[in-house]
Amino acid sequence: MTSTDTQDDLRTEALAAGERFAALEGELGHEELTRQVLAWAAETFGDGLIVASNMQDAVLVALGAAARPGVDVLFLETGYHFAETLGTRDAVAQVYGVRIVQVEPEQSVAEQDDLLGKDLFATDPGRCCELRKVVPLKTTLANYDAWVTGVRRVEAPTRATTPLVTWDSRHGLVKINPIAHWSDEQMDAYIREHAVLVNPLVDAGYPSIGCAPCTARPAPGADPRSGRWAGFAKTECGLHG
Repeated sequence: MTSTDTQDDLRTEALAAGERFAALEGELGHEELTRQVLAWAAETFGDGLIVASNMQDAVLVALGAAARPGVDVLFLETGYHFAETLGTRDAVAQVYGVRIVQVEPEQSVAEQDDLLGKDLFATDPGRCCELRKVVPLKTTLANYDAWVTGVRRVEAPTRATTPLVTWDSRHGLVKINPIAHWSDEQMDAYIREHAVLVNPLVDAGYPSIGCAPCTARPAPGADPRSGRWAGFAKTECGLHG
């Protein structure tokens, strides 16, 4: 856990960088801007940097590893993942030479079922996400100065104003969103041009992948995230506020 003085320094650094990179959005190409953001992050935070990935694709991992070879990559193992997601995790570690930091909840799925009732995700998905994602994430991020996420503005209205760099007051560290400005077309082009690993479920019709019980194929033409928590008003797992 960083001290209050250190957190103040990190917050100042984050806000200054956020303004600096925001000013470059109209001047640099999307890939070059991302490379500059990640180069700054790698130089500034070193071993205090971790890249978060849900293993839908390895775009963020590939970019992070290029900026800092062997970078830590955070993967939340909820106990409910598709087999394809776990396979992608293993492939990512081998192909990109990163260190997977696998984070697990305090309780196994069976222990949670015994304590709170079977299949909590079906009755209270918010609570399930809190226990299996949000709390473990917070515990892990306490060991780092900055985390890199793959949040993009086009993914949902709640993400439309996502900055490239900001201060994450919820977790007390710098939050870096280096592909926040990328469109879906730019993501697809980068994947094709660089042969980036992609979770097989994407080609099977899952454009937004989470835990298996809470992820379905969206209807044709529907919002890509409409397959998440179908039947509930819930649209976010809580990792990003």
